Amino acid sequence: MYWKIYIIILAYFAMGTAGIWYVNRHKEPEIARKAWIKHVTYFIITNSLFFVIAFGARAFHFIAVVIIIVGFFELIKLFFESGFRHSVFFIVSLFILAVLSAGFFFFSKMEHRLILFAFLILCIFDGFSQVTGQVFGKRKLFPNVSPNKTVEGLAGGVIMAVASTFIFRQLLPEVKLPVAMLLATVVALCAFAGDTAKSVYKRKYNVKDFSGLIPGHGGFLDRFDSLIAGGAGVALLGLLMSLT
Repeated sequence: MYWKIYIIILAYFAMGTAGIWYVNRHKEPEIARKAWIKHVTYFIITNSLFFVIAFGARAFHFIAVVIIIVGFFELIKLFFESGFRHSVFFIVSLFILAVLSAGFFFFSKMEHRLILFAFLILCIFDGFSQVTGQVFGKRKLFPNVSPNKTVEGLAGGVIMAVASTFIFRQLLPEVKLPVAMLLATVVALCAFAGDTAKSVYKRKYNVKDFSGLIPGHGGFLDRFDSLIAGGAGVALLGLLMSLT
């Protein structure tokens, strides 16, 4: 089953690659080069995490802990480098990251098919929100915080993520379709919220990236912010459903 799903993921990446080529075909070589570096790095990270989750769920739990630790380090590092400016804002941000990280930690210990389903939905949302935003985006969502985010990009990402529920539902055969679609929606919206929160923090401290650890992406929080928030959303939804 996992290999069939992987082939589908490769097809998604082929679509995304076509979109990247279309968007960058007339741009300056340096800009296009950076876009391709980001795309290739994203491909490597996504493929690596896919195989870890599918065939070594315990290893993903360890990776989640690493992401959380490095994420806190990056958040605190910017605060220190700023000369301890905006201390109240920093404390609130630290608290939000702690809550999301706790949810992400519990998410990493959930059933591995659920983790894989959420991860695939997240990747599809993340990839297609960028591609559809660059191709069709006209109306800015938060021009002063994240100029690249558009209504069209958000809509395109959510639609593709929810529609993909029909493809990846085989991972959760015991879950009814409406619940699976709700799960996909929660993942997409939480991922978007996490990415927006990251942008707010960087704007506050006037930096482009949290660090330079990941080529084309910046730091761990630049790359895994949506994964942390999306995973926390799944953990919260699971808790609420267990209580009801």
